[in-house]
Amino acid sequence: MSWVVATFYKFVRLSDFAEIRSPLLNVCQAQNLRGTILLAQEGINGTIAGSREAIDSVLAYLRSDGRLSDLEHKESVADTFPFDRMKVKLKREIVTLGLPDVDPSEQVGTYVNPQDWNALITDPDTVVIDTRNDYEVKIGSFQNAQNPETESFRDFPTYVQNNLNPAQHKKVAMFCTGGIRCEKASAYLLSQGFQEVYHLRGGILKYLEEVPAEDSLWQGECFVFDQRVAIQHGLEPGTHEMCLGCGHPISTNDKNSPAYEIGVSCPDCFAELTEEKRSIRRSAWKSRQANGHPQSPF
Repeated sequence: MSWVVATFYKFVRLSDFAEIRSPLLNVCQAQNLRGTILLAQEGINGTIAGSREAIDSVLAYLRSDGRLSDLEHKESVADTFPFDRMKVKLKREIVTLGLPDVDPSEQVGTYVNPQDWNALITDPDTVVIDTRNDYEVKIGSFQNAQNPETESFRDFPTYVQNNLNPAQHKKVAMFCTGGIRCEKASAYLLSQGFQEVYHLRGGILKYLEEVPAEDSLWQGECFVFDQRVAIQHGLEPGTHEMCLGCGHPISTNDKNSPAYEIGVSCPDCFAELTEEKRSIRRSAWKSRQANGHPQSPF
């Protein structure tokens, strides 16, 4: 059986977000869904997986709230459940930039549809920026896109302050996995005085779904935050696996590295681990195997 994976987000004022949590979790559990939904005063952000009927039912429930009536979502298919359980979490932000005054519901950059993206990013006057974290960028990105080399989205404002200037960089185009980070990043750039700010509608996922491989400017695979790890054009499963120690993507070459130990370490995290931490991860890996959750990261 195949499972439908639905991702969605919306920046919208939800002053009662704490009260929404329990009823929403009950609805999701009643439909046997798995995944994670984040709720904050600034909006909603989620990825859920389940049967066709279950996904449709929960999306209809969300859209019955007038503030979410136009909630957009993207879909893909997984052969196995990509999540172990269902969680609805309360957060300060649905994507953490660390600047509460940046509000995409008040101002946001210009959305660019996937079919128009190639023309924008091949314009020599356009600065193209990948707003994802470094471990995501390393397995795939758009041609000639700048990698801010951030460890978390909180680092993005520092990158902007050190590398971009609204007087010099007149036209900035940004992208991310599903659209949420680059949408918030566009609101931040506008607050800093940048005039022409663009972001990819629906993110990389929508681009890979709608733009044929022969016309694509995407190179590599796209990291996703579930047990599929990475996807390719047409949203087909990628070739990367997940380091079950740190959660970062690993290639076949990474698995051949002496730094790789299943459930414990990979070339990304090996150097930072003490022998004590390695021992803890080995014990956790054995416990996950015993409990039937071997694919969950540490």
